Amino acid sequence: MTIGVEVHGHVALIEMQDPPHNFLNVVQVEAIADALEGFERDAEVRAAVLAADGRSFCAGANFGSSDRTGGSSEDLYAQAARLCEASTPFIAAVQGPAIGGGLGLAMTATMRVTCPEARFSANFVKLGIHQGFGLSVTLPETIGPSRAAYVLLGGRRFNGEEAVQLGLADICVPAEQLRARALEIASEIASGAPLAIRAINATLRGGLGDRVRAATKHEAEEQARLFATEDAREGARSVTERREGNFAGR
Repeated sequence: MTIGVEVHGHVALIEMQDPPHNFLNVVQVEAIADALEGFERDAEVRAAVLAADGRSFCAGANFGSSDRTGGSSEDLYAQAARLCEASTPFIAAVQGPAIGGGLGLAMTATMRVTCPEARFSANFVKLGIHQGFGLSVTLPETIGPSRAAYVLLGGRRFNGEEAVQLGLADICVPAEQLRARALEIASEIASGAPLAIRAINATLRGGLGDRVRAATKHEAEEQARLFATEDAREGARSVTERREGNFAGR
């Protein structure tokens, strides 16, 4: 099991437990989606917090591994759509880097609470590949098309305070207060009527899962095409070697 689940009153804490970086893994994301679906059948759990054990919230794909996601992109993205269909509101507590697909994971949450030390980045242009995990939908719908273009085409990292300014996160607090603040917000939500909470959250996210499902089909196709290029190979090398990529457009 790559996650832990604790329930405190009407709030569940889901913790990713693959430190230090919690790289994207189909089994882990599926377990998160299973937990959220399970809460829909549990009248006691009314809100949840998604947190991570380790230095990173989720550092995206592991480019040091031949199996980057622990499964196919299609399998992984099917789980992303499930997260977007969750009627139980959940808050991402982003304590460290949320990079690439890890940013995609954070963006599936209802809200995001973070700290100054966190880093948010859609670094796909630095890798020579296309964005994935539904970011084609969740980014522009959350922060607007122009800011989404700025985040995706620039590929830079934003700290927690900058993330709030951009709309990538909602609240920034000191790191030592992060998880407690996320749980506090979840508790505030959970104090409401459970049927109303789920109905309102589902309405606000209406059709998001379907839009992500359609977008990830295109994302996966573009990623497959670009993974085969020289630029993608150079991007993976440059990230591993911690240097700027020398791209040739091939």
